[in-house]
Amino acid sequence: MSSLVEKAKNAAIGVALTKALQYLDKDPETNIPKVMNLVDKVVPDGWYVSQRNAFRNVIEEKGNWYQLMLRVWELDPGVRNAFFKNFIVNASLSGSAVQEEIMEKEGCNVPWAILLDPTSACNLHCTGCWAAEYGNRLNLSFEELDSIVTQGKALGTYMYIFTGGEPLVRKKDIIALCEKHSDCEFLSFTNGTLIDEEFCKEMLRVKNFVPAISLEGFETANDGRRGNGVYDKVRNAMRLLKEHKLPFGISACYTSQNYKDLTSEEFFDMIIDAGALFIWFFHYMPVGNGAATDLLPKPDQRAEVYQRIREFRGTKAIFSMDFQNDAEYVGGCIAGGRRYLHINARGDVEPCVFIHYSNTNIRESSLLDALKSPLFMAYHDGQPFNDNMLRPCPMLENPEKLRAMVKDSNAKSTDYESPEDVDTLCDRCVPYAQNWKPEAEQIWEKTLEAKKD
Repeated sequence: MSSLVEKAKNAAIGVALTKALQYLDKDPETNIPKVMNLVDKVVPDGWYVSQRNAFRNVIEEKGNWYQLMLRVWELDPGVRNAFFKNFIVNASLSGSAVQEEIMEKEGCNVPWAILLDPTSACNLHCTGCWAAEYGNRLNLSFEELDSIVTQGKALGTYMYIFTGGEPLVRKKDIIALCEKHSDCEFLSFTNGTLIDEEFCKEMLRVKNFVPAISLEGFETANDGRRGNGVYDKVRNAMRLLKEHKLPFGISACYTSQNYKDLTSEEFFDMIIDAGALFIWFFHYMPVGNGAATDLLPKPDQRAEVYQRIREFRGTKAIFSMDFQNDAEYVGGCIAGGRRYLHINARGDVEPCVFIHYSNTNIRESSLLDALKSPLFMAYHDGQPFNDNMLRPCPMLENPEKLRAMVKDSNAKSTDYESPEDVDTLCDRCVPYAQNWKPEAEQIWEKTLEAKKD
């Protein structure tokens, strides 16, 4: 009965969103303040009350979130409407209801999003990049990518994110996948150097592809890690995307060396002015035998990142997410299929894009079987890995957890260039975990107190 109610609620909100989009398209700036009245007429009393109130407050206050809404309405209408349908209705409403049903039936995690590596090849070689450890000879065929998406949709998963390697090395296959699965939303982490006029036109045609461009700060910091001239190529890519009214965001890996630039007001203003609608912050992970541990942020540096991002959420018209510090909003680690999983270019199904161990391959098992494999069930049974939401990761902050899961499940390293023993990786993380713990406990205690108040 509960699943039927959820489906009815999702259908109602889907209808409301469709009507709201049609209404807003006529005159967004005039009609945005009136849109919640329209939603209230379609959605019964008592349904999604907190979410509706949150949107109503955003509209009434006309602050930075309201300005972000106006920026979204500057996008190409077809692309914008496809995003709302695929991301909100298909992935977050209808899809989530199916995921819940299957999780209850099968007793395993089912992901909201699947990360895929179409290729291990890349046109750059960035310092400290974990993707480089796969080498440049591995690829998932179009047929394999298509099969994964088809299987995922049967589980209720409509969000797919390309990683690599550099995904846009496979431009034609990616566009073909977007075209075939027009009911899904596709996002790609990319260095941005392969985005050109022709590709922008293809994005406008398929309407359901969004790039997240990697940027390490301003020119000196970015090119110091990614190579001379890359910053200028990225700025040109952002210019093209903005001119074509296409959505895009920024992917920023913060380290001990660039964290101040990435969390500066100047940087936020620069990417907003360039047209970015979102920014995802990722903590540097010491993965691989060549990991540069000196890039790991010190406790006070990570704490500063935590504070700065939260400050800008109240003042800047951009959606920002801090992958390592925002676990409180999602109940801890989201890997292992709980919210997402990763399939590398060799087909290994990994619990996380940063955890390079696996005991199953998509070429040898179904997606559902992979989710029920020993390593994924260890994630399912062990989450959350820590009650302190600032220590969510089983590798970086709780290395003893990853060590045990990999050994108990007989998972193998997926680093085929230089296999890394789990003890070597976890030993490398122990000092960081110990140093971060006191700072994390202090911040988390203040957070809990604030919530009580």
